[in-house]
Amino acid sequence: MARVFVDVMPKPEILDPQGQAVARALPRLGFEGVSDVRQGKHFVLEVDDSVDDDTLAKIAEGFLSNPVIEDFVVRRADA
Repeated sequence: MARVFVDVMPKPEILDPQGQAVARALPRLGFEGVSDVRQGKHFVLEVDDSVDDDTLAKIAEGFLSNPVIEDFVVRRADA
């Protein structure tokens, strides 16, 4: 079994209202110096060793993300 991480983030040109809300809230909570926040999704998959990188990319693009508005990165955990 292998552990795979998939991080999904809004594309840079897409507005991120959740990230903006967090960025606005931080100073009110006493946290200064954060100029921008982007909020995304993080998935952890446990897969058989037979699952190749092309299949992982298809899962990320076709199911875990919306490729019109989101970018994704797939990486395998170090063994």
